[in-house]
Amino acid sequence: MGLVHLELFTTLDLVAQAPGGPDEDSPEFPFSGWQVPMLGEIDGAGIDTGHEGMDALLLGRKTYDVFAGFWPHQEDGPIGETAVRFNKVPKYVASRGTPDLAWSSSTHLGPDLVAAVREIRDRHEHVKVIGSLDLAQTLLREKLVDRLDLLVHPIVLGVGRKVFDDGAVPTNLALLAPPVAGPMGAVYLRYGLVDGTPGTGDMSAPDPGV
Repeated sequence: MGLVHLELFTTLDLVAQAPGGPDEDSPEFPFSGWQVPMLGEIDGAGIDTGHEGMDALLLGRKTYDVFAGFWPHQEDGPIGETAVRFNKVPKYVASRGTPDLAWSSSTHLGPDLVAAVREIRDRHEHVKVIGSLDLAQTLLREKLVDRLDLLVHPIVLGVGRKVFDDGAVPTNLALLAPPVAGPMGAVYLRYGLVDGTPGTGDMSAPDPGV
């Protein structure tokens, strides 16, 4: 069985809504594109290392449409290596509608998303999910995420949809690599989901290790 690897750009208060621009979400959200002034942080935090070994992309409809309009035209530019990788691998799109799958090697998933993701996980070694907040929250609730990468930016918005919504389930995670800080203060965190649920304790009880 392969792994599902989720990558999200967030603020310090874990807002992950529309980091790249107004086309990603509703116009009512006042901070669409909040990540754009800090785009240099992506290279500084070593995001490309998270793409190594990726052999499939799993995307929500809005993220797919943004990517499909961008990555096919970037192979000869400074991010050409990433573009070639993204353009080559199979793309799976989670959508309740009927998306236009103009990007090469794209497949629309059926209505049973959980079953479809499990099948994709069995077929591939490293399935990458980027952004796609609705999809990401579903995968987290169903515990279908094996790795979680967060690029946390040094801003607080106070409004917007967050990585973990009200339906989040208790989950343990382990740090996979030391945090990496970008030049403007963003921090790249790489976690792996582990078995069990968060434990509890009593601060007033004696330390059993003493």
